[in-house]
Amino acid sequence: MRKISNVFYITIGLIILAVGYGVLASESFETVTSTIKNFVAASFGWYYMMIMSVLLALSLFLIFSPFGKIRLGKNTDRPEFSTVTWIAMLFSAGMGIGLVFYGAAEPLSHYAINPATKEPNTDAAFKEALRESFFHWGLHVWAMYGIVALALAYFQFRKGEPGLVSATLKPIFGKKMEGSWGTLVDVLAVFATAFGVATTLGFGAVQINAGLNYLFGFEMGISSQFIIIAVVTVLFIMSAWTGISKGIKYLSNTNLVLAIALLVFVVVLGPTLLIFNMFTDSVGGYLTDLVQMSFRTAPLNEGNREWLDMWTIFYWAWWISWAPFVSMFIARVSKGRTIREFMIGVLLAPTLLCMIWFSSFGTTAITAQKEGIADLSKSSIELVVFDMFGTMPWSFFISLIAILLIASFFVTSADSATFVLGMQSTYGSLTPPNSVKIIWGVIQSSIALILLSVNGLTALQNTIIIAALPFSFIILLMVVSLIKELNAELKLSKTKK
Repeated sequence: MRKISNVFYITIGLIILAVGYGVLASESFETVTSTIKNFVAASFGWYYMMIMSVLLALSLFLIFSPFGKIRLGKNTDRPEFSTVTWIAMLFSAGMGIGLVFYGAAEPLSHYAINPATKEPNTDAAFKEALRESFFHWGLHVWAMYGIVALALAYFQFRKGEPGLVSATLKPIFGKKMEGSWGTLVDVLAVFATAFGVATTLGFGAVQINAGLNYLFGFEMGISSQFIIIAVVTVLFIMSAWTGISKGIKYLSNTNLVLAIALLVFVVVLGPTLLIFNMFTDSVGGYLTDLVQMSFRTAPLNEGNREWLDMWTIFYWAWWISWAPFVSMFIARVSKGRTIREFMIGVLLAPTLLCMIWFSSFGTTAITAQKEGIADLSKSSIELVVFDMFGTMPWSFFISLIAILLIASFFVTSADSATFVLGMQSTYGSLTPPNSVKIIWGVIQSSIALILLSVNGLTALQNTIIIAALPFSFIILLMVVSLIKELNAELKLSKTKK
């Protein structure tokens, strides 16, 4: 415990205050956070659209620039993990449960419930639904994760700095980042990580509960969710104990196998030819409209603006709030890769997987809705995917695979988060003590359970989105710091030649 930093104690204090507020005054907590969240979305929506687009442009620039040859580590370092395992880790940490949760539900909503600009239940809405889903889970998200992870990996493995967000800002602020200002930056990162993962654990428990209820009549409610979270907590603590090269590595590979198996079943047993055609058409529409979608704010269309606030701007803030956790983990598993190799892998591989996933699940769900096989628009969000499976052959078996995948993603996300939180609480150590990881594991699960019991997950989600605003400014500073150091290194290498 001697290695624990002040960041740990300060963040624990803030967590106790926030959770206490959520428990003792849950309605007030939700009202206050909703008001602030709505203000942020309305006032800074344009800013979120700009920053995500700038980060995508920067990602593409880095791939083709001379910086691409620089290695994340010493020139003799090589990747610790195979490319397949590395991609599996990116996929598991960056999206995880969300893909199963929203894979069918989001495109269905854009088609039948609340389309962005088209009339509901039309062919135009069908095409738009997939294009919007690609946009929300595609290039912009992974560009943002990639840039933040690149800065962390570069300073940690190339420059020998500790694996802390504050350490990436030293080229701008110098030794101030080793004092109270650095602590403030790291506390914000740890707070966002702890609450972001706790929210996901809560949603994951609800969806596993829904799946077990669908298949076996398992009771829906906090008692069942308590059992689910308790079992998963034991599993991810066991995995965390074995270390990143064993537990998370094996879990990530398992996730990839289960995800591909589930995807194959949906493609083969669903409307196969239509899935392939919709995928091809939607990729073209997504790439064609990418620039326009990247900068739209609908300033003169109140209805469309409300949709943007509810979906796109919400997602951009949500992904930014996840950046400290996901990017730190991506940085940790990417040592030894060149900047070009890193950016291509982070940007393209998960984006392609997400597009294939949404094409398959979205097309299958919308087809069932369109042909009157089932009215999935009436299903709760956590049940949409299981009700969709109910329209297909082998539905019980497919649903079982989905539950196993959600549970596996659940364990991987929590396991990855305990590592990142432990790392951030021990001055950036690459091998945080198991005791610290276990403490964080229990804290994450406790937050999820406590807030599930008082229906406080929405308020918690609002809190994380609010926290995304100050962290977005930190991301911009990280970009300035990274470019400054990369330029200095390139000039130095030219001088030596």
